[in-house]
Amino acid sequence: MTGPVAGGFLASLGPAERTALGAVGHERAYRRGERLFHEGERADVVYLVVAGRARVYTATSEGNEVTLSVRGPGDLIGEMGALDPGSTRSATAVVLDPLRCRVIRAPELMAVLEAHPRVALGVLRLLIGRLRESDRRRTEFGSYATTRRLARLLVDAAGDPGGGELALSQQEMAGLIGASRESVARALAELRDRGLVATGRRAVTVRDPDGLRRFAG
Repeated sequence: MTGPVAGGFLASLGPAERTALGAVGHERAYRRGERLFHEGERADVVYLVVAGRARVYTATSEGNEVTLSVRGPGDLIGEMGALDPGSTRSATAVVLDPLRCRVIRAPELMAVLEAHPRVALGVLRLLIGRLRESDRRRTEFGSYATTRRLARLLVDAAGDPGGGELALSQQEMAGLIGASRESVARALAELRDRGLVATGRRAVTVRDPDGLRRFAG
């Protein structure tokens, strides 16, 4: 498989499993703004991200977009559909940065899962982790104010103790934490005034990771 081994799903696999995945499907590049798939489409492929990022979101009955996740190098996108051939997509995936990924058909993925139990276990753990994350966010939406929910999102994005950057618009961050764009703008202003973050065009940089963690609770 071309490209560096990143985090996420690939990090849970050994060299043999990565080689097996790299031998199926085909690599494809996508431009910013392109759709990998649309909600309601037939689900018959899975995407393994090599470089770049994609946003996964769903539309509410009022026509608003709710961001479910942002996927980067080493992540799988659309795995649930590939494990249930013939089903339809429950969300839409759009490219945030120039994206390279392996496009793997459902039968190819199933063959790898059958031949490599460690890959199957990795997919199972991936699905369990995403279900837990979904439950955690639902709980936070009901019990945390917008500023603390945003702080928690930025803590997760920072990852390592040295801090990090979240390259998303205010509207995209609003979708991730279940808030309005105006509420996110006010929350960013508060976090900036506290010296916890710095903001730029489509980017938020964590300046004080420890302080942000304490604030997020």
